Amino acid sequence: MLYPVAEDKSVKELLPRYQYYFRVLLGFCASAALIGKDMTDKHMHIETLSIAGIIMVYCAFTYWFSLLRQAHYPSKSTWLALLDGFIIALAISELEYPPWPSILLVTLLQFNALSQGGLKQAFEVNTGIILGLVVGFFLLGNQSINLAPNQTLNNIVLISTFAYLSVYGAYSYRFFRQLRLANKAHQEESDTLRSQIYKLSHYIPRPVTSMIRDQNQDIVTERKRITVFFSDIVGFTELSEELEAETLAELLNNYLSEMSKVANQFNGTIDKFMGDAIMVLFGDDSETSQGIKKDAVQCVAMALEMSKRMQELQVHWSELGIKKPLQIRIGINSGYCTVGTFGTDKTLDYTALGASVNLASRLESAGKPGDILVSHETWSLIKDVILCRDKGQIKAKGFSYPIQVYQVINLRKNLAGKQSYLSESMEGFSMHLDLEKIKNYEKEQVINKLVSAAKTLHKKDIR
Repeated sequence: MLYPVAEDKSVKELLPRYQYYFRVLLGFCASAALIGKDMTDKHMHIETLSIAGIIMVYCAFTYWFSLLRQAHYPSKSTWLALLDGFIIALAISELEYPPWPSILLVTLLQFNALSQGGLKQAFEVNTGIILGLVVGFFLLGNQSINLAPNQTLNNIVLISTFAYLSVYGAYSYRFFRQLRLANKAHQEESDTLRSQIYKLSHYIPRPVTSMIRDQNQDIVTERKRITVFFSDIVGFTELSEELEAETLAELLNNYLSEMSKVANQFNGTIDKFMGDAIMVLFGDDSETSQGIKKDAVQCVAMALEMSKRMQELQVHWSELGIKKPLQIRIGINSGYCTVGTFGTDKTLDYTALGASVNLASRLESAGKPGDILVSHETWSLIKDVILCRDKGQIKAKGFSYPIQVYQVINLRKNLAGKQSYLSESMEGFSMHLDLEKIKNYEKEQVINKLVSAAKTLHKKDIR
């Protein structure tokens, strides 16, 4: 009987014998009918007894074969299905095709085939029936049809049919009972695995969690253009020497928990926590990436939200006895990195490697408390959406050339009329206006320069 079953030992032991038990029942039913016919005729026919003997030997052989082969599914034994139909058809021809016994035997055979292997096995059995009837009619010479009622034969086949269906019902109940128990155990195991994967998802990046859920998915190490985020708490080392271990652990867990929520809100991949430092990737996961430009904007928007959340956390931390406001500094860079799993066959780590990662870390270290510093590569991607202030160039460790740095101010849509820093650039034109740095006595001078530049531009015949 073909059913999807859990990999349970009791069910697997029951399956190989299942079809063959009912083949034996059918064999006994046909053999009893043949012997009953001879008893009714009051003399024994060698051919009839021979066919009955062949049926019993065949049943014994297939039972032995099932134990030896330990078949997983009966439908794989096509030739056995053909033989089932062939032998029962021979028995029917030897019985001289009595209507009711023939109908019952064929019905049981069809029922057995359909329940064991569906339409495919029914087709194989019917092929065997046709072959058996042809052999019985033409080779064995059973060409007469006995339409005379034979009550003894009918009773034997009827009793055999009743016995077959009763045993079939009892055996099916046993099978389904074990199947339910096996599936229940399988469901419990599946729930346990899902719970374990959910717990693991708190410790590993999202792409790795997706790979574990989807067994056909592998994380391929490849070069990608991504945006890398680094942040840490300014003065955390000194703070760890002042606070009790329990208070420090509560503060750090609270901080990392809140920052993780923000990262997940913006679809960032939390690569790792390094003490109070956080590394987040954007664009590494093909399922959540929106393209390098949008990924960079999302990363910087996340950084702004983290800075805002830090201010909200100050109230809670003050209750822990931390009166000095804690601030974070953030560094962001965009560029090509090698992304994937690195390590040994026993221990692997999902991360991004490359000079672009190192630069993001250097920008974070170069920032002041509260700063969000981005590289020129990131600025060129976000400048239309996010206002940044040109901070000039810095010397970064590990880089032989000076690094152009920009400080993130805010999303342009959030500034509206309150905008205090203007930055526009195109080929042949560049303007950076920081109102906070312009003194009142310099205001007229700046206006005059702007007006002068505008007049010059109007007079210039630009082609």
